[in-house]
Amino acid sequence: MKRVLVVDDEPGLRQSLGLLLSDAGYAVTPESDGRKALERALAEPFDLVLCDVRMPEMDGLAFLRTYRSRGGTGLVIMMSAYGGEDAALAAMKEGAYDYLPKPFRPDEVVLTLRKAEEREGLRRDVAGLRAQLAANPAERGLVAESRAMQAALDLVARVAEHNTTVLITGESGTGKEVIARAIHRASPRVGRAFVGINCAAIPESLLESELFGHVRGAFTGASADKAGLFDQADGGTLLLDEIGELPGPLQAKLLRVLQEGEIRRVGDQKTRRVDVRVLAATARDLAAEVAAGRFREDLFYRLNVVAIELPPLRERREDIAPLARHFVARLAQRFGRPLVLSDAAVAWVGEQEWRGNVRELENAIERAVVLTDKETLEPDDLARAPRPTPPAPVGGGGGGEGTLKDLVEATERHVIAAALEASGGNRRAAAQRLDVSLRTLFYKMSRYGLD
Repeated sequence: MKRVLVVDDEPGLRQSLGLLLSDAGYAVTPESDGRKALERALAEPFDLVLCDVRMPEMDGLAFLRTYRSRGGTGLVIMMSAYGGEDAALAAMKEGAYDYLPKPFRPDEVVLTLRKAEEREGLRRDVAGLRAQLAANPAERGLVAESRAMQAALDLVARVAEHNTTVLITGESGTGKEVIARAIHRASPRVGRAFVGINCAAIPESLLESELFGHVRGAFTGASADKAGLFDQADGGTLLLDEIGELPGPLQAKLLRVLQEGEIRRVGDQKTRRVDVRVLAATARDLAAEVAAGRFREDLFYRLNVVAIELPPLRERREDIAPLARHFVARLAQRFGRPLVLSDAAVAWVGEQEWRGNVRELENAIERAVVLTDKETLEPDDLARAPRPTPPAPVGGGGGGEGTLKDLVEATERHVIAAALEASGGNRRAAAQRLDVSLRTLFYKMSRYGLD
């Protein structure tokens, strides 16, 4: 039961607030004098304080100022029949959570207290989530110095405990999987499996079996029953990355799973229940995909219960230097040698566009660490870029060595690598440059070892 301290010199108001809040489930302590109330508030743990502004001995703002300066942690809500907006602003500047002008309706008081409780609960959730992230440096690629990322982190804390689907959007490399893992770690499912799949990286003919599994004899080569990713994630969390690449027939089957909580393995006649929390991620504008008829509208609304949008790194530059230092510290631990960024290197990373976002920044730093023996990384170390191997000239040099297929594949590999480099590691942009689908690009990258 939450404890509320009511401070007001009007006996009638103290009594009515005491009855109202007791009926709402609060434990109420009344005080008529500001000084006595302050002593009590500092000596006992109160969750909330309702305090009048005008009181003898010590007025409400003096109470609030002293309470905060001496370490009081309860959320304070000020009340007054005088002063209007100026009084409210003064109270907020001193650290009040909210301001209630008198006279007020009973439901206003209860609603304000409920909102204050919700805010405090969210603050604790965010603090706990940040502590979890700090305690796990291997997965802590999430830096939230910017307002945009702090807002994303607040949403993570708010939705983590609820078993709802979340759609995480943002450009390639912005940290969508990191956010998904953060949701899982902060949820009641943290002790169960976290399973992820990139829907664009698996051929369409195999994707249904990967997701739902298959039974023996379902197709040529199915020599035994196989559990799918939904089975593996039972009780835990499944991340469907690049959900916008999911083929139409599988969109309908995924919708059924989300609605019914049941899956059917390929070739099986029976359904089985699964308890899986689904998170989806995409770099596509799914609303535009729906409008173009490439994505089911009903599935979009099923996935888009809560949306978390991650801004590109160029729009949150205050995160670049902390991220760079984080990656350097992680690599120093991994390689067992001292590493640090020079001031010039920190300035350099902050000036770059990082079109491939956090992933490109991380790769640039790891490349610099691998290619130098220095302890202090300078801009020149970070600016080194890998150069794709040029293809063998057709019909030249080696007297026609290699088959036509070899030459075509070498050329294709070179063109894809060049497009990826020109796009800063952004695979969607590279696919657009090459005029191929993202699924085709993923397949080619895997085939040529360009991951």
